[in-house]
Amino acid sequence: MAVRAGDGALYIAEKTGRVVALRGGKVDPAPVLDLSSKVSSGGERGLLGLAFSADGSFLYVNYTDSNGDTNVAEYAMSSNGLADPATARRVLFIRQPYPNHNGGNVVFGPDGYLYIGMGDGGSAGDPQGNGQSLGTLLGKMLRIEPRPTGGKPYGIPPDNPFVGRTGGIRPEIWAYGLRNPWRWSFDRETGDLWIGDVGQGAWEEIDFQPAGSKGGQNYGWNRLEGTHPYRASTPPPSAVPPIYEYSHAAGGCAVTGGYVYRGGQISGLAGAYLFTDYCGGALTALVQRGGRVVQQRVLGRGLPSIVSFGQDQDGELYLLSLQGPVYKLMP
Repeated sequence: MAVRAGDGALYIAEKTGRVVALRGGKVDPAPVLDLSSKVSSGGERGLLGLAFSADGSFLYVNYTDSNGDTNVAEYAMSSNGLADPATARRVLFIRQPYPNHNGGNVVFGPDGYLYIGMGDGGSAGDPQGNGQSLGTLLGKMLRIEPRPTGGKPYGIPPDNPFVGRTGGIRPEIWAYGLRNPWRWSFDRETGDLWIGDVGQGAWEEIDFQPAGSKGGQNYGWNRLEGTHPYRASTPPPSAVPPIYEYSHAAGGCAVTGGYVYRGGQISGLAGAYLFTDYCGGALTALVQRGGRVVQQRVLGRGLPSIVSFGQDQDGELYLLSLQGPVYKLMP
């Protein structure tokens, strides 16, 4: 889900390829964008993310094409509130070796740059070692300028942590060691970054990056699953541990990251980070101080098949189910 400047609609990405506008609980008759003929949507593939530029003039989408490869594309928004298909421009293309762990979230950060979360390329256990390799965009958080000058598809922010490095290191990389960052967000008040990273078979993790970070963090995958050794007896020397992890023994299987609540309708949740699990379904709130969790509370059993959260213009939160419904979190 995304919102657009000066517009009260909620924009929803459907896995099968459409972007629709939701106003007052009803879907507009015409889709904002229809990529159904371009998108492969089986399994973990599909239209996986969307974001608007700060002024609302451009829509960015992240989807897997008919070959299963990742495309980040830009569309200009027309005066009628729809994306203009004739303005389609590919910003970024990444080949996917396997059909799962595609990441897909795209978000403009407080610094105005576009952040793109990429999974490790799929299969199990990261067989290609993409999470720890700085020569690939897979298993990373990327940070780019999507509208550069000079005819290039995108630009590299000069303060990215690996700019100027040799040996094939990709300058687009902001952070690495991720398995499948499935929903992550910036705290709209502080600028802190929260990442829900899906685990392999035993542990789910939430990573925390405080505002003002210079990037370059290594979150450990595939040598670590959470704080636990996976493909190594010792962690990478630079590994940053998650701020929170939980075991599959409690019934979970895949974290769905959410947002820090900054709305006005539920005062008791102010400043708490909310997330859930695709299988377990419990809606959980965390409060951090100085990069450590100081409070945790399970808010309820939650809802089935929640695959994403959304945040509206007022900071109120929404939950999106793969079964179809969009829910609003209420007192």
